[in-house]
Amino acid sequence: MPVGRVTQVVDCRESMGMGKGGGLAQRGTISECRYPDVIVVGMSPGRRHVTKPVCDITCGLRREGIEFSVSTLVLNAGSGVPPDAPRVAGSVLGAYFGLDPREIEQIEQHKLAILHLGNVRSHVVHKARFILEHCSVKAVVVSQAPVDYEDLAKEGVKTSVVMPPPDKVRTKGTVVSIVSGVTRGQTPAREKLAEVIQSVKKVMKSLD
Repeated sequence: MPVGRVTQVVDCRESMGMGKGGGLAQRGTISECRYPDVIVVGMSPGRRHVTKPVCDITCGLRREGIEFSVSTLVLNAGSGVPPDAPRVAGSVLGAYFGLDPREIEQIEQHKLAILHLGNVRSHVVHKARFILEHCSVKAVVVSQAPVDYEDLAKEGVKTSVVMPPPDKVRTKGTVVSIVSGVTRGQTPAREKLAEVIQSVKKVMKSLD
């Protein structure tokens, strides 16, 4: 019988990590749990896109002792914007954001996806739209940049607050909550982590 502490084993990668000490999860990997309830999806690791908030959110949910399992997925092509997103005139072309069939299958195994999508508002909106076009799942969008339900609905994303016109709907999945102000590459503020946890609790309770 455990007294005072509960030990958890978290397997964050299926291959060697990146960066100093190999401490950062490799791209294209998933930390799986026994019962797939919630998946935290992070952008690919790199010089600008790091998975720090994703690890904190995952551990925070587990630490709360919430009665569901949490997985983490680091996308293979999580940087940039989807190929069908409009390019701003004069912007520098870079990597395209995308999903492979295996990642789509992994996300759709879960009841809820927490999508950590970065700091640029237009990138956040188009990445969320692209993921939910391919994945039939409820989603909590977590970002540094401020994003609202109207921003998502304008791009055809179904949300629990604002719905796009029927002929403009582009997604199978639905955004059920938004948490902005989570700084990329830093430990989330306690109130922001609590906001994510409360959003997850509310959605999971509605699915029971």
